[in-house]
Parts: sequence; structure tokens; C-alpha cells
Amino acid sequence: MRIWPGSSTPLGATFDGVGTNVAVFSDVAESVELCVFDPDGTEHRVTLPERSGSVWHGYLPDLDAGTPYGFRVHGPYDPAAGHRCNPNKLLLDPYARAVAGDIGWDQAAFGYPFGDPDGRDDSDSAGVTPRGIVVNPFFDWGQDQALRVPWADTVIYEAHVKGATMRHPDVDPELRGTYAGIAHPAFVEHLRSLGVTTLELLPVHQFAHDSHLLERGLRNYWGYNTLNFFAPHHEYGHRGSTGQQEQGKGKEETLHEILPASLMGGGAETPRASASSTARNSGSAMGLSDSPSSGAISQGSGGAGRGAARFTSPCSNWMRATAA
Repeated sequence: MRIWPGSSTPLGATFDGVGTNVAVFSDVAESVELCVFDPDGTEHRVTLPERSGSVWHGYLPDLDAGTPYGFRVHGPYDPAAGHRCNPNKLLLDPYARAVAGDIGWDQAAFGYPFGDPDGRDDSDSAGVTPRGIVVNPFFDWGQDQALRVPWADTVIYEAHVKGATMRHPDVDPELRGTYAGIAHPAFVEHLRSLGVTTLELLPVHQFAHDSHLLERGLRNYWGYNTLNFFAPHHEYGHRGSTGQQEQGKGKEETLHEILPASLMGGGAETPRASASSTARNSGSAMGLSDSPSSGAISQGSGGAGRGAARFTSPCSNWMRATAA
């Protein structure tokens, strides 16, 4: 694979329409390998050629969107000092914008032998480690703008992506429990009938299912066990595990076409919604447009300056196990 020096910013894998810049932080690494995977699982490794401060980086002109990748770090293995560099362990990019796969809870997933936390396990973890996906950041948002619903008029509805529509009889079976299910006219009409202006989703970032739950045939329903803060949870997608970001964006676009009436009787001057492309913090807030000409849901990113697409903290930070 061809690789050039690239840039230390932004962190993660950033596709520019031609190639991909890769940057990752490590203060103790002696070298960092980028691992790229073919569709058949074949792994290709290339060493990131540059280091700026504690950021290792490189630009790959042939690395396209949709490609799975990870890292292997060479450096000190000294558990007493907090250092566990081990190139036999594939690492998930903490800044990945999409994630494919789940953790396989066996010995290879751990850097030490079971029962010996100060030891070292050198079995390869590629087969049991989720991988980042290079995403295409370009998306046509059309005429979207931020909503301007005043706080005094804001009505927040908190929902779980899967739980909101999983048993909804009017939502298409293949869309139930997914991002697309949230955008279904039947669910949106329910929100409109309640006068809701802002939809707050419980954790939509990539999260892990704990081993003790899987051993009992259970799963982490609520999602309070973060694996990656910047990637939408792939199990909520209905087109496979790598298209979740595009599905989330498309959800907002679709809603602009299926909400023809006013939620609050507001005038047509109310701006339409905007949406963020990543799941941030531990939840996602979306505003419902009160424009009679273009009702919408928009996904906010937590900033106070995003108009009515407000972020509000999810309820108490706890997790419930539910049957798979």
C-alpha cells in the first residue's frame, strides 16, 4: 500500500474523496501499524511513517471509504507502569466513525492470560476484535437549517431506538427497532399527536454486550457500556453493520418529506432542521420541525447553539439486561 506522511489532524481515519488520512495518539508507542482488511478478511499492514508530538499519522491515497481497519502498536509491555503495548492485539480506532463486528470474549481478546493479570498473552486478536470502517463524510443535506424552537415551547420525548418501534404494528417488520423505524410515518405521527418538539434517543453510539450477559443468552439493552463514542451502534441499522451512519443521516432527510403538518401551529418562517453526522456523548437529541411546509426531525450534537436540536443528558446511567 502506498503511504505518504499525511497530517496529525484530525484524529481517526478521514476520507477526502480520493484517499484517507489516518492519525492516532500514543505517547509510549515505538511504532504503529495500520491494519487494512480485504472483504475476505485478509490483513495488510503498513507502518505509519510520521510522528508529530504523540500523534502517529500517514495518508493512504488508495484507501477508500468502506474499508475495515485497525491498529497494532509496538512498544513497552510493563503492566506495573500501565503500559501494555502488544502488536499481537488488534486495536479499534477510538475515533472511528463506524464500527463493524463485536467483541469475542475469549482469551485472544485479552492482553494477559486468564488468572495472571501481570502476564502477557500473544495470541492474535484480529478474529475477535471489532474493526473501524472508513466512512464517506459527504452527504447532501439539501436545504436543512437549525430549528429555532424556544426553550419555553420545547417538549422532549425520550426513546430507545429499538424499543420505540420493535413491536409497532404499523412499522414495516424489517424496519422495526432500527434508525429507519424512528423515521417511519407511523412513529412520527405518534410524536406529532403528543406535541413533541424534540426527540431524545438513549445511547446510539457503538456499545458492547458484556460477556456475563451473553453467557446467559442476554444482551445489553440500554447501551450504557460504550465501545466507541463516535460511531452509531451498528445493530440499529437495517442495511447491515457498515451503513449505520448513512442510515442515520438518511433518517433526518426522509422525515422532511413525511411530516407535512405543523406540530405546534407555527408559521412557515421557522427554519428547517440540521443534523450531525456522528453519535456524540451518550445519546442523541433531535428536533421536530414546526414548519407546516417541511416538518422534520434533526439530530443535534450537544451544543447549545444548535437551535431546537437540543442535547439533554439521558436518564440515570444504568444498564438492564434483557432477553436477546
